Amino acid sequence: MTARFILGVDVLNLFARLRKLSTKLSLTSAGKPRDPRQPISGDLNSLTAPADRRERISAIESRRRRIRGGRASSTDIAADLYPTSPTSNLPTSAARLTQNAASEETAPAVTPSKKSATSIDKRARSPFLTAVGTSIGRVGSTLAKPFQGAKPLYKNPLFWAGSGLGLGLLGLAGAWIFVDRSVSQYDPSAALSYVRPGTITIEALNGSVLLQTGNATRETLKVWQMPDKLKQAFVAIEDRRFYEHDGVDYKGIARALVQNVTSKNLVEGASSINQQLARMVYLNQERSYWRKLREVRLAQRLTQGLTKDQILERYLNLVYLGEGSYGVADSAWVYFSKTVDRLTLAEMATLAAMPPAPNKYSPFVNPRFAEQRRNLVLDRMADAKFITVAEAKTAKAESLKPKRSPLKREEQAARYFTKYIEQELPRRVSAAVIKQGGLLVETTLNPEWQTKAEEIVNSTVKNNRGSFGQAAMVSIDPRTGGIRSMVGGTDFETYQFNRVTQAKRQPGSTFKPIVYATAIAGGISPNKSYLDAPFDVDGYKPKNAGKRFKGYITMHDALINSVNIIAIKILLDTGWQPVIDNAKKMGIESKLEPFYSLALGGLEVNLLEITSAYTTFAARGVHTPVHGITRVTNQKGEILYQNKPQPTKVFEPGTTAIMTWMMRGVVNEGTATSAQIGRPVAGKTGTTDKERDLWFIGFVPQLVTGVWLGNDNNNPTGNASSTAAYAWSRFMTTAVKDFPPEDFPPRPDNLSGRKPELKLDPIRPRYQRNLPMSKDGERVDDEKTNNSTSEDRPRRSRRSRRRAEETTNNTSAQETPRRSRRSRSSEEATTDSNSSDTPRRSRRSRSSEEAVTSNSNSDTPRRSRRRRSSAE
Repeated sequence: MTARFILGVDVLNLFARLRKLSTKLSLTSAGKPRDPRQPISGDLNSLTAPADRRERISAIESRRRRIRGGRASSTDIAADLYPTSPTSNLPTSAARLTQNAASEETAPAVTPSKKSATSIDKRARSPFLTAVGTSIGRVGSTLAKPFQGAKPLYKNPLFWAGSGLGLGLLGLAGAWIFVDRSVSQYDPSAALSYVRPGTITIEALNGSVLLQTGNATRETLKVWQMPDKLKQAFVAIEDRRFYEHDGVDYKGIARALVQNVTSKNLVEGASSINQQLARMVYLNQERSYWRKLREVRLAQRLTQGLTKDQILERYLNLVYLGEGSYGVADSAWVYFSKTVDRLTLAEMATLAAMPPAPNKYSPFVNPRFAEQRRNLVLDRMADAKFITVAEAKTAKAESLKPKRSPLKREEQAARYFTKYIEQELPRRVSAAVIKQGGLLVETTLNPEWQTKAEEIVNSTVKNNRGSFGQAAMVSIDPRTGGIRSMVGGTDFETYQFNRVTQAKRQPGSTFKPIVYATAIAGGISPNKSYLDAPFDVDGYKPKNAGKRFKGYITMHDALINSVNIIAIKILLDTGWQPVIDNAKKMGIESKLEPFYSLALGGLEVNLLEITSAYTTFAARGVHTPVHGITRVTNQKGEILYQNKPQPTKVFEPGTTAIMTWMMRGVVNEGTATSAQIGRPVAGKTGTTDKERDLWFIGFVPQLVTGVWLGNDNNNPTGNASSTAAYAWSRFMTTAVKDFPPEDFPPRPDNLSGRKPELKLDPIRPRYQRNLPMSKDGERVDDEKTNNSTSEDRPRRSRRSRRRAEETTNNTSAQETPRRSRRSRSSEEATTDSNSSDTPRRSRRSRSSEEAVTSNSNSDTPRRSRRRRSSAE
């Protein structure tokens, strides 16, 4: 082993020395090793004579024999291994050596003598150093030849093929990573709530569609609502291995390619249902490899994030099937005027045939192509074992009979409400978002109640034609502020004028509860008595309906009978600003001015505002702003707006309990007996001058509804507010079926001496005085007085008056201190409305008050139907 190692070292040293020596010597004549395939160099082509050519070849062969015999000189070896180029291109020394050798070889073919050979050898070595350097360089190159091996790697075709394949794989891997990152922001669950761009869909409380704009699916179905055969038809023709692959069916792509090529037609799609859904939801119809790569990756992500049933459900609800219809439900209606559960097998196959080219395969456009494609779907279903061959044959025999119906999304419901939502939407989201579209607007509307409200509004106007020409109704959930129904009139198609939100009218006596509630919150007892008599305050002279006066009467009874004089005097005790402030807190947004007529509803508001104010009473003193939109989402399912109720406490529960107790009396025995529905109801009627506006706002603990009747030209109606109360009762009878009866909070036992919850600011008029009472108004129990037909003075029989006298609460009279005649005379001259003490009245006045005063509505017996009719 040691000897071999030393020998190897010696060989290496020898090569090193030879290489070093070759660098010092002139090697300019050393050429590259001759390729065995290279022709032997020489001047053979220049030799024309055959004898010359034979001599030249003989010399070359002789030299080769000497080399094989081991007798060749270094010059012979070098000349054979390194054939020289023409002498003109060589350096001078090498050229001479070569010329000498050439002359020697071209000499006649005689055997040279030893002397001449020696002479030639010396001449060849005459430039000794040059010849030795050339020979050593050539020998060194020859020895190095075995280390060259095969051809260089870059000249090997397999190298380039492998390199190309490797680089291609690396590029694909990089591209795939890039594709995956480009779709990583898409959430698969967004497909479940996707809505197309450029569309706005307004949904009701139960999810039903009220209005759609743009190309959207009107009716969406759950997967369990779709017939199995319908789902199988789409799977058979669009994605046979839908339940097996991971989102991309590679076998299906190959099969579809073969089918389409052999048939020379598009008979089978290559995209899976996952890919089609990904294209619909996340991408567009761009034809590019980049889009296709993203589509494939998204299809796989859908499989990872959703179940197969969820994917199929969204696909069948979004797929475009021609004639402007999206989804199987809308398309079934457009093509066959049927719901999906009534489709035949042949009709289901017809729908499944259309996704590749809806216009081409439409039974309305190309019945023959539609039938051929339908039969192909049936064959695919039979091949997949979804149906039997016999079922397929029967379905093929069925003739194609389409029956056109209009698009469902062109149908519109609750138009006054949806118009209101369209007007409110810009306040919730930006104009740019609305312009982009793809919005889903969820609202608070109850479709069943809305239908009933529209029916009642139309019938009320129709049954009272000649009295009033329009009506409006709105319902609000007092606990959430959500609008449950809204009918703004009977002529939306003509004017689109919403009388719930746009028409401002004087609310009349429906504003009085706000004044009364402010007074009670300020510590005034509902049993406090006021004088109902002709009254003048700073030149303002309010009048009661029918110009009748009751004398001294409590706040409780004054509200039940809607006495205007008492409302003005309560306003004097309360002050303008506290009333206005509370009205604002209760939802009144219209401008309110400090006028005396404020107490009588002389300032204009709309129906939505005044109804919203009453929700404060139903919600025990808490007001929640009214709204119709609960949430707005975009096509990705992202929440753009979410309603967050911000309730405001306006009154203490005790105050609203007293007010509810008082307004229950309005319904049970006052001006709104026609609003009774068999469960606790509270509310207030309202009538403006010459009965131009007829109002009733009533509520149960779970729902508040307001009704307005009148004419757009402000002509008198010649009717009564009891008609509005009756329309209210018809609607509420249907609405309250959805929730059980619920009692109002009990009235507090202590009505006097309650701690004020707000500070009153009594008005200080320049002057106020009671005017002489007319002869007809001296006695409120006079038979002439009781014949009034005004809605503010309901008729009461003598028997009812006697029954009321037996149950009259004398609390007010007991609390009133006795005063002298002089004091009474002074008060009659200038009544001080701010005093909490009621002067002692004459026997006649006290008797008249006792005849009409009742401390509790529960103590008052219900009147007969005859008397209710007279009040209506």
